[in-house]
Amino acid sequence: MTLAALVLAATFTRSMERVSSMDPAFSQAVYDSRAVQLVYETPLEVDYYARPYKLTAGACELPEVSADGLVYVFRMRDGCPAKAQDMVRSLERLRDPELVSPNGWMMKSVDTVRATDDRTVEIRLKSRCHFFPWLMAMSPSSVILPDGSGTGPYVLSSWRKNHEMVFKRRKEAPGAFDTVRYLVVDDVTTQWLMFLKGEIDFLGEISKDNWDAVMGKDGNLDPALAAKGIRLYAIPSMDVFYLGVNMKDPVLGPNRKLRQALNAAFDYPEWERYFRGRILPADGPVPPAVPEGRLETPFSYAFDLAKAKRLMAEAGYPDGIDPKTGRRLVLTLSIGRATQASREMGELLASFYEKIGVKLELSFMTWDAFMKAVDEGRVQMFNMGWVGDYPDAENFLQLFHSRNVSPGPNHSCYVNPDYDRAYDAALAAPTAEERNRHWRECQEILREDCPWVFTHFGMANSLVQPRVGNYVPSDFPYGQEAHFHENPVH
Repeated sequence: MTLAALVLAATFTRSMERVSSMDPAFSQAVYDSRAVQLVYETPLEVDYYARPYKLTAGACELPEVSADGLVYVFRMRDGCPAKAQDMVRSLERLRDPELVSPNGWMMKSVDTVRATDDRTVEIRLKSRCHFFPWLMAMSPSSVILPDGSGTGPYVLSSWRKNHEMVFKRRKEAPGAFDTVRYLVVDDVTTQWLMFLKGEIDFLGEISKDNWDAVMGKDGNLDPALAAKGIRLYAIPSMDVFYLGVNMKDPVLGPNRKLRQALNAAFDYPEWERYFRGRILPADGPVPPAVPEGRLETPFSYAFDLAKAKRLMAEAGYPDGIDPKTGRRLVLTLSIGRATQASREMGELLASFYEKIGVKLELSFMTWDAFMKAVDEGRVQMFNMGWVGDYPDAENFLQLFHSRNVSPGPNHSCYVNPDYDRAYDAALAAPTAEERNRHWRECQEILREDCPWVFTHFGMANSLVQPRVGNYVPSDFPYGQEAHFHENPVH
């Protein structure tokens, strides 16, 4: 084997969307978190193997918790070069008023963070927060050393924006990949051809256009791919996709009937056909993959074109006509990527609303410009998804609390005092049963208010080359490449 081949064999390569920031305090998209947690360690980690998911040691051991649930004591893991003061400084950055981190919400429940010695951190909460330990496994909580570096398994070796990121392992590990390459490949056909040629090792998002080539007629992996040792994994994913409504918008914000009509006009059966059946219908913000607290009753504004037309009339737009202008109502949907797939989806959405007389105009932006516009409330509607940070209904329902409005995760700027009261009651509930009752009340309110058009829940489908060993599909793939090893391929 040549030297070049040996170097290639030690490298794991995958296609990846653009990473916006490697600063943990500013990591928002799932792609940011995947990169950040290769370089930095979070205080805790999600156990790569455990199902149902559970937490395990990261930069710290699992914490000791006071009887009242208000004090968490973290001790740095043996061998971790970071000090307690590094963890304190990293967490305090999230609520630094000069830094204005979009992840400051993670520290809302925290009163004080202090190092009691070089290896111990005490975190005192303002009030009980049953999910707080999960926040310490999210990328924004990463521990940063004084020089800005991390203690994770890899270092960022090179970064050519919009093209390639290369990570090098900090220390050699038997069988592990020494190098991880993230390639920005926008064209899904190019991604597919690269995978077939073995130029990329992992395809985490299979295009609908390539689905027929992946699946055989019997519903299993195509025999030709299986013969090569390629493996297909499919699991329901802990995420939700939606069309967000800017509740500050003078047209959509005050008009609940209009928002309900937009939901009822969303043609899920056609949407599912577009995705080749690889999705599930969304009936609210909490996906089926979340075990407790999900509302299971039917959604009143699921696809029903006749109902959508009635609601349009009740909203003051009979047949989609704006009474102020005598013309069709025009709404604008902002989309954060101008790919072929995003254009096709936008056009399909426009065709749904054409049927109720609404003209949906599409505004394509770069991802950075899109997020800035959403954070600043300069959009009317926006296409987005939310990937669960931890397996709790709260993680999805916090997207609607008034204290989390943009630039926090409540990008719709939804404000409803009744919702806030139910949400806060859930947080204060002494038992899971009582908490889940309040979570269901929150979802009932949201289903009526419709601050989103609920489009779908995801299914995670991934293809893996035979040379990649120890891959386990997970809703928490952040830094997962550190667990991979190289299979010998003959």
